[in-house]
Amino acid sequence: MLFNSLLFPNEEINGRENPEASKMPDFFTDLNLDQVVQSVISGKEQYNLRPFFYQGPVDLKTIEYRQQIFQDLERGEIKNRIEEVAENFQQIKQQLGELEKLRHKYQKERFFLDVVELYCKAVLKLSDGLKTSPPKSKGLTGFTVYLENYIKSSAFTSLAKEIQDIVSELSEIEYNLLIDGLKVQVYKYGGEPDYSEEVENSFSKFKHGEAKDYLSKLKRSTLLNDVEAQILEGVAHLFPKYFSRLDHFFENNRHFMDDLILQFDREVQFYVSYLNHIKKFRNSGLKFCYPDVVSSKNEIFSNEGFDLALAQNLSSEENKLGTNNFYLRGKELIIVVSGPNQGGKTTFARTFGQLHFLAGIGCPVPGSNAQLFHFNRLFTHFEREENMKNLRGKLLDELVRIHQILQNATPESIVIINEIFTSTTLQDQISLSKKIMSKIESLDLLGVWVTFIDELSSINDKTVSMVSTVVPEMPSERTFKIFRQPANGLAYALSVAEKYGLTQSSLQEKLNHERFSSVQ
Repeated sequence: MLFNSLLFPNEEINGRENPEASKMPDFFTDLNLDQVVQSVISGKEQYNLRPFFYQGPVDLKTIEYRQQIFQDLERGEIKNRIEEVAENFQQIKQQLGELEKLRHKYQKERFFLDVVELYCKAVLKLSDGLKTSPPKSKGLTGFTVYLENYIKSSAFTSLAKEIQDIVSELSEIEYNLLIDGLKVQVYKYGGEPDYSEEVENSFSKFKHGEAKDYLSKLKRSTLLNDVEAQILEGVAHLFPKYFSRLDHFFENNRHFMDDLILQFDREVQFYVSYLNHIKKFRNSGLKFCYPDVVSSKNEIFSNEGFDLALAQNLSSEENKLGTNNFYLRGKELIIVVSGPNQGGKTTFARTFGQLHFLAGIGCPVPGSNAQLFHFNRLFTHFEREENMKNLRGKLLDELVRIHQILQNATPESIVIINEIFTSTTLQDQISLSKKIMSKIESLDLLGVWVTFIDELSSINDKTVSMVSTVVPEMPSERTFKIFRQPANGLAYALSVAEKYGLTQSSLQEKLNHERFSSVQ
């Protein structure tokens, strides 16, 4: 079985990593996906995982390929063994860095031998783990077959055997040191008795219990001092055959690590880091699912979805996170969300975008089940602070930005708009918004629009109204639940009036207070 990548199917050989993926997509900040990715890759910076998240949606075949690998890794045995081996590979890379600091030739070569031996053991451990708990996904199965063939190859078997032979030969070396003042002599061991052992045996009969250890523990440096280096040179001179073989091993195996195994070590962290990140949310009772990702917009839905970035923030505050449902059927394409401030409208819009993006790169998404659209590009238009550098007012800047979105969007795109044109009059806001909605309708775009303009929710048969709700008995208290129902701005007038002390009872109380004050 041909294996090329853990992120792409076997047939996908070219264009594995888009150079543009090094740049964070424009919509990440609006959807708080920058926070999500940062949390996912925290502690894994050495793998450079950002491009895997930045590159955006992949094809349906690749999404299925990745979902199967995620499901394999959710079986603890495989993931645990991979994480163990990943630690070995990190240790190898760290030791290769330490290797460059060593100055003495033979010390460096012996250290290198140990590093290569650790690599061989890690590869065998990984293979054993995958055979003990055989994967089912095409990706991990393909890698398992590749790994088995690699281990059986002459290159690997000869490497492992040569290490074993050299270690065995070096362990046979015996030599004597004669220290006379400042003079140190190195010569071959000739069967002389070990006097230290004889001394210990002679005094052992006087031993009563365990004596307190007064030996001072000195910190051992990895670098040889000058005396140690000269002793090692002397030993190498006495046993040139053994050290010559060590020389050849060092020169001939500089690139001992297999490129595809190194690639696997990096790519598998895309899966491991994401699963580790969402584990804490699952432990708190939140649900994740593998969505059906479809190319048709006839039926799109999500149940018990939530904002992953908000979940991260709330987890530290021990607050309960609310979840929401949505669905679109038939001609329905745009969810128009209205309701009171601080009611969860923007969070809902972010959730819609996050779910589609994460599904588009093959990840499990927040929620109990979902069917999401396979989009090509995602556009967001959130409110920005006025930028004095571009010499445009806020309204003009918003018009320019929305124009660019509509110019680049296609029927396969998703657009998410959050409270646009708030800097202008209500009449102009309504007029401009209707024109934008008309253009979105003509492009057949899927998306969410957060607004206070009720008319947008029923402007055509492609729009659906969803409303952030309040507690009926206490209109000022938010539920953070978004329900599919007709927009009715008047229903929240009381909430706004109460916030600013403009209800009839509040005004009457103020008038009475003013009259009482004037009488006094």
